Amino acid sequence: MSAVLVLLAFLALTLPAAIADELRGRVVGISDGDTLTLLTAGREQVRIRLSDIDTPERGQPYGNRARQALSDLAFGKQVRIEVRDIDRYGRTVGRIFVGALDVSAELVKRGAAWVFRRYSNDPALLRYEAEARAARRGLWALPEAERIPPWEWRAAARRHPASLQLVP
Repeated sequence: MSAVLVLLAFLALTLPAAIADELRGRVVGISDGDTLTLLTAGREQVRIRLSDIDTPERGQPYGNRARQALSDLAFGKQVRIEVRDIDRYGRTVGRIFVGALDVSAELVKRGAAWVFRRYSNDPALLRYEAEARAARRGLWALPEAERIPPWEWRAAARRHPASLQLVP
């Protein structure tokens, strides 16, 4: 009998983690081009970081337009999140879908995001980025000097906080 109780306790602890590989809800907030807030059916707010991509930071050239692009695609809409991870800031990291639309892929296609090569192994995203770059869509239309990948922008800001001029 105690073996059955142990098994039931184990299942009770591990089953919710297996089910949590997907979240659903309505997008109620957009923080920047790759972070949003999801309101679940249980009225829980969950901060979501889009996986596989990185968008310009606030204050960085194209940062406001990347935020607007995510808002246009997802704000106020019912979405499904394929959960991939929890990042060091406690955000849920996942691929976001509005119906069949993959939001990360669409942002890359529009030129509103870079493929975050450090964390992505999706070859389709690399093709979409190359196409957007060739067509000079979105951030790829900026002058070369303004096309600083966000991970480089953040690293420079950590090294020299006063050196980066913020863009309104």
